[in-house]
This record gives sequence, C-alpha cells and structure tokens, in this order.
Amino acid sequence: MPIFTGSGVAIATPFNDDFTINYNEFKRLIEFQIANGTDAIIVAGTTGEASTLTDSEQIELIRFAAETVNKRVPVVAGAGSNETFHCLELSRGAESAGADALLLVTPYYNKTTPKGLVEHYRTIAGNVNIPIILYNVPSRTGMNVSVKTAYELSKIDNITGIKEASGNFTQIAEIAHLCAGRLDIYSGNDDQNVPIMSLGGVGAISVLANVAPKNTHDMLMSFLDGDTRKAAKLQLDAVPLISALFCETSPIPVKAALNMMGFDVGRCRMPLAEMEEANFGKLKSEMASYGLI
Repeated sequence: MPIFTGSGVAIATPFNDDFTINYNEFKRLIEFQIANGTDAIIVAGTTGEASTLTDSEQIELIRFAAETVNKRVPVVAGAGSNETFHCLELSRGAESAGADALLLVTPYYNKTTPKGLVEHYRTIAGNVNIPIILYNVPSRTGMNVSVKTAYELSKIDNITGIKEASGNFTQIAEIAHLCAGRLDIYSGNDDQNVPIMSLGGVGAISVLANVAPKNTHDMLMSFLDGDTRKAAKLQLDAVPLISALFCETSPIPVKAALNMMGFDVGRCRMPLAEMEEANFGKLKSEMASYGLI
C-alpha cells in the first residue's frame, strides 16, 4: 500500500521576525491543511527550508508536526543530506520523532556514481524501520536517479516511493513500467501533477497545496476516482497560479502567498531574499484571479 495517495503538502516552515520557528503558526497551517482535505503532511522538505534548519530544529519541527497531526494523516519527514551518516542520523531522529515515512533527496554537490547512490540509500534503509520515498530533483542536486538505479533501489523492501521532479516524462514512464508494484510515483512538479498521474502516479508532493489545499486534493483524487476531465480542468485552471508560485526560487513566492492569505509565515531565511516587486505584483494578481485573496 502507498504511504499516501492524493495530495501531500510540502508544508512551509513559518518563522518569527527573528527567524526562529513560529510553532503557533505552524500548528495553524497544519490544521488548515487537514481541514481542507490534504492527504499527507511533508515536513522539512525544500519548501520547509530544511537546508537552513539546524539538525535540532529539523527534528523538533518533525516532532511537533507528528504530535499535532496525531495520526490523522501520514507525516513524511525530509531527512536527506549529501553525507550518508548525517542522513542516517537525521533519518533515525525523524523516526524517533514520530514520522510515518522519510523523504530523502539524492546527495547533492558530491554527485556520486549510481553505485554510490544505491549504497547510500541501502545504508539508510537498513537502519530505519519506516518507509522511504526517494526524491529526484536534478535541477537542485546536480544528479539524476536513472531508471536502472530506481529499479535497483526498488528491490530494497522499505524504499517504497519516488518523488519525481526531473520533468523527464520518458524517464518517469520507464520507471513506472520497470518498477510497477515496487515503487509508488509522486509528482514533484505542480504543473505536471495530472500528466504524471496518467503514467501511474499515486499523488503529488505539492507546493500549490500550501495555498490551495482543497483544489489540489480534488485534482488528484478526481484522477484516481476516474474523473479525468475534472482532474485536467483543475490542473489547467491552476496553471497561471503555479507559474507565479515558481517565478522565483521556491519557497520565496509561496511564503509571500501565504502571508497574503492572512497567515504569518514570515520571510525565508537567508540567502533567500524577499520577492522582486514586479514578481510580487504578478503573484498577487494570480492569487486574486484564483480566488485566494
């Protein structure tokens, strides 16, 4: 069985003015997501600014999320690193903190070989007891999980899914074919959610869901329920908003969007800066057109 089907929100991490974590607002975001049908909460991923969190902050954020969610939906914890034993330490910490599954990005910067990548994930998988979703995002990490590597990793019992943000539909189709029944595919690009579902995807790990949780859930579940026309319409209706949410490095725009909606998520930690004025105006216009503000 998949860890989840439908919409998993890559939830933003709210900060106070001094850039400490705003846990009161984080609880508010979690409750907003669950109330609007989100099927899983993904904590401390790219959108959650894991790369700027200390290890202790990251584990405490995961613990808080798990306690707040209280098993109403799965909590998937980002715990990736470019150093294997650091990744293992974070993964064990996330498991102890109550995560239901792990989201592990490929080791960035080092750009290991396929053999090294398999050994990296094998080491983590052999030392935790919860399922693992691989995270393939070569635009950020500089390396790609090939079809052959995905197949080798799918043989490891608790590696059960892959978040595909490569944008390579041929590769995704080949993974779906070769790893059928072994590896659940999640869309990692909101503009490709429905197309990836058509190749056998079971859901998405979504930035869009931060601001439009019900529509994102409905988009994905409509497809799974067989209403592909409704799913396609919801996907196409969201195209301008999705474009605006990625007009600058994520999560800069989505945090700005959440603030527009009346949440108090603060700014991103440096080196991410506030939005350029023209891009902010574009985002505000699309938020209004979509009915969010």
